[in-house]
Amino acid sequence: MTSTHQTSAEQAPPPDREVLTWETFPVALRELAHQVVDSGFVPDVVIAVARGGLVPGGAMAYALGTKGVGTLNIEFYTDVGQTLDDPRVLPPLMDTSELPGARVLVVDDVADSGRTLALVMDLLAKQGAEARSAVLFTKPRSIIRPDYSWKDTDLWITFPWSAEPPVTGARSIEA
Repeated sequence: MTSTHQTSAEQAPPPDREVLTWETFPVALRELAHQVVDSGFVPDVVIAVARGGLVPGGAMAYALGTKGVGTLNIEFYTDVGQTLDDPRVLPPLMDTSELPGARVLVVDDVADSGRTLALVMDLLAKQGAEARSAVLFTKPRSIIRPDYSWKDTDLWITFPWSAEPPVTGARSIEA
């Protein structure tokens, strides 16, 4: 006889979330790349906003055939729904000496509050770069509207590269 007993965790519906899977990611990224190409913007450099923009930034550079790739390390979110007072640039710092006059595509996973993206776009403008931004998701509360966005959502987003907790300590291997 099969048991139909469920624990309370199994009965509780999952919170409403956008879930980007490894299967959906390439489709989303290609659609985002087509937006960039269709606009006529040809970046000399793709800058990924670390950490969330690392995977999409690298994939976007490949999709656009852009050889120049850099990263800007920005810390803002400390946990789900928890942020620092202001986003801040973390070391190592990217060499921006070659950016004046360059066409730069800034790539991140999400424009949530938009404060991180606004900080990066402001930094690049001060360096004399012609910068545009591309994100997978844009939240309606974002203080900046990215130039390119795959999808608008007001939900928390689960990305495949950050869906699991960090690996720590030893693990047991089952035979």
